[in-house]
Amino acid sequence: MSEAAAEQTPFWLSGNFAPTFDEVTETKLEVTGSIPPELNGRYLRNGANPQTGESPHWFLGNGMIHGVELNNGKANWYRNRYVRTPMLDDPQANAMEVLDDRSKSLANTHIIGHAGKILALEEGHWPFELSPDLETVGPYSYNGKLETGMTAHPKICAETGELLFFAYGMVPPYLTYHRASADGELLQSEVIEVKGATMVHDFNITRNFAIFMDLPLVWNLENAANTGLPIQWSDEYGARLGVMPRNGNNQDVVWYDIDPCYVYHPLNAYEEGSDIIIDVCRMAHSMKPDAGEVPPVLYRWTIHQDKGTVSESQLDDRAVEFPRVPDAVVGLKHRYGYTAEFGSGLPAAAAFRKYDLQTGATSAHELGAGRMGGEPVFVPAAGASAEDDGYLLSFVYDQAVNRSELVIVNANDVTQAPVARIHLPTRVPAGFHGSWIADPA
Repeated sequence: MSEAAAEQTPFWLSGNFAPTFDEVTETKLEVTGSIPPELNGRYLRNGANPQTGESPHWFLGNGMIHGVELNNGKANWYRNRYVRTPMLDDPQANAMEVLDDRSKSLANTHIIGHAGKILALEEGHWPFELSPDLETVGPYSYNGKLETGMTAHPKICAETGELLFFAYGMVPPYLTYHRASADGELLQSEVIEVKGATMVHDFNITRNFAIFMDLPLVWNLENAANTGLPIQWSDEYGARLGVMPRNGNNQDVVWYDIDPCYVYHPLNAYEEGSDIIIDVCRMAHSMKPDAGEVPPVLYRWTIHQDKGTVSESQLDDRAVEFPRVPDAVVGLKHRYGYTAEFGSGLPAAAAFRKYDLQTGATSAHELGAGRMGGEPVFVPAAGASAEDDGYLLSFVYDQAVNRSELVIVNANDVTQAPVARIHLPTRVPAGFHGSWIADPA
């Protein structure tokens, strides 16, 4: 490739963001260090991997799952598989033109385990169920009860095991809330009235509430020619947070105005008395015409329900994204948060940044020159007695060997060298979100 062509290639098609095309199974994996024996399950991560090698936007490639199975201190296998949706069967299909067919998912954003099913997610369509070996089972619609898509960021309640999620649309209903039981029965679907069609990528839950983020990234078909997505920042739309009881409906939603911004991913939310605390990776704007992109930084919103107001404070000035807390504190008060700290202007980790939200202290696991990581997923240690007793798992690419590793880092002290590095036979492209799916107890 010439220098001129390389300069014109978008970041998501070059370097370690570029797609990989081979589906690999490898059962002989070299390990540096010791895999904690209590890690019995699979680390799975999703990402956009356009099968043609071309894509108008990072968000629009075909979904590919990369996974490693661990058992009793050993790495059993590495696998990568495309999620075999109708979009994979039709390489020229336009993802923006099939939003009315819930089965035509790219399934490229996240992967979770709930109610005994492994689900690959993308926010415009139904989930796609996968087998434990990453083979595609097919679209999953809760026995036909789910009439909308599903967000790529559902929340599993740490106390009840319920799955709480939503869907958004370009045409009414613009926002729909759903609640499924711990055993996978769709219990509730509620239309939530908002002012217009916006990109609602994520939301928040607490013990008693669901909190919607109605933010000013609006659907605009003309903008697809500029950014690859029919979405654009609006100075007129405004920004607000909607608080609703988790089993409530549209009439129960209370809206609170906030300063205009965009949030792709919150860290977590919880209740403290009548206040609701939400920590988020906040951007001053996104996809704003004639304005460069700004980095996401850690902010805290405090919704004062008794006063009808929201206070906002910036917690750090580092560029951080892909925030996670331990699954055991989702919707509950958290002390610690883990993020990917961007270091090169690209949406990938140069370090894993740990935040102590009680003391304000931060620490980092630096990946080193020529190494690139992703979202750090927390897995608890055996007999954990503190919130941060556990490990962070993430794929890390090493440019020097053009291959990747599954890195396991001590979450108590992220500054230490990795507990284990599982060397993979191939390069894992930079991607989006993943989960630790433990073996059944």
